[in-house]
Amino acid sequence: MTETGAVKSQDTPFEGGPLDGRVLPVLLGPTGHPPKQYRVPVPAPDGGPPTLLIYRRVARGHSRRLGLQQGWKYAYDPDGDPRRIRWPWSRPGPKSGD
Repeated sequence: MTETGAVKSQDTPFEGGPLDGRVLPVLLGPTGHPPKQYRVPVPAPDGGPPTLLIYRRVARGHSRRLGLQQGWKYAYDPDGDPRRIRWPWSRPGPKSGD
């Protein structure tokens, strides 16, 4: 098996929620971008099911002259849907309201 080298990560800031103001290293995908969702399971103090905090990837900003993107940050999504990302080739899920 060949050596692939070190796994790449990027220091990414978090805004809102319990991780507000923190900068954490986030693993990058094969395209060089961090994942669109960052899910953080927080254990319940009484031993119940963990609470799932969801952060969404948003653009950090754009340059003035060329409008190039400056990077990514994660914004807290309190109403976030804990489901996985829906890919175009995945099966359709159950219809809501049925």
